[in-house]
Amino acid sequence: MTEQHQPHGFSARGVAGAENASRSGTDSTVRSGTDSAVRPGADVARADTTVRDLPQATVTRLATYLRVLGVMADDGTLIVSSEELATAAGVGSAKLRKDLSFLGPNGVRGVGYDVTKLRARIEAALGLDRGHQVVLVGVGSLGQALARYGGFGRRGFTMVGLFDRNPDRIGSTVDALTVRDVAELEAACRELDATIGVIATPDESAQEVCDLLVNAGVRCILSFAASPLDVPKHVEIRRVDLAVEMQVLSFHSARNAETEPAAASAAVGLRTARSASSGSGSTTNGSVMAP
Repeated sequence: MTEQHQPHGFSARGVAGAENASRSGTDSTVRSGTDSAVRPGADVARADTTVRDLPQATVTRLATYLRVLGVMADDGTLIVSSEELATAAGVGSAKLRKDLSFLGPNGVRGVGYDVTKLRARIEAALGLDRGHQVVLVGVGSLGQALARYGGFGRRGFTMVGLFDRNPDRIGSTVDALTVRDVAELEAACRELDATIGVIATPDESAQEVCDLLVNAGVRCILSFAASPLDVPKHVEIRRVDLAVEMQVLSFHSARNAETEPAAASAAVGLRTARSASSGSGSTTNGSVMAP
């Protein structure tokens, strides 16, 4: 499960008001902006997202749209309709248009969205146009897999530092980065201008590492520790618990196993009823006629 701690007074570009939305659990009302048409070929100005509230659910879906648009751009797609983008992202077209309305006027009515421009619009709203420097602490199996993942760089995240306290790992190289001692973490974060810290350490070390990151001025933390971590109100933290995610999958698997026999039985009953109806005589305007 992915959990989130919203910092007090959080008002970053494109995510202002996310705190209220995450507390309510629902999308807040769009205050302004419509999916209005723009002249084909006209430059789309950067969205003035500082005056718009983006619910947390919308922020999550924008990240999904961005991933889909990246694939489309790689495939050479220039224009995409709201229906096509919604289908590829697994959402309804009305919800997609509502989400994109937060970014201001987008697309050409009757034509669709310019893939490159919409991609840049979403990147700006999510703050990805500025880029992020990421440091990772804990270079075990999980940490090494994360360090080697090539998708971060394509999405605006640059891995700039790896840290561990195991003497056998310190000095080793992972994907062209040399693993440094955790004792250097605070100074290194300032030196590298780190904006995001990733914690992939054993649970018993996670809080200590989290404190080091906070003391170094890192305000965004992604934790893979099973236990929640304490952070100041101005720090944004998200926790990924893979075991909980698998438990959720187990629940859905068990539920599907229970509902599938009932659905199959209902289908058989429906076919039997139809067969009996057709054998008793023909129908006209819903009335049974004697054979």
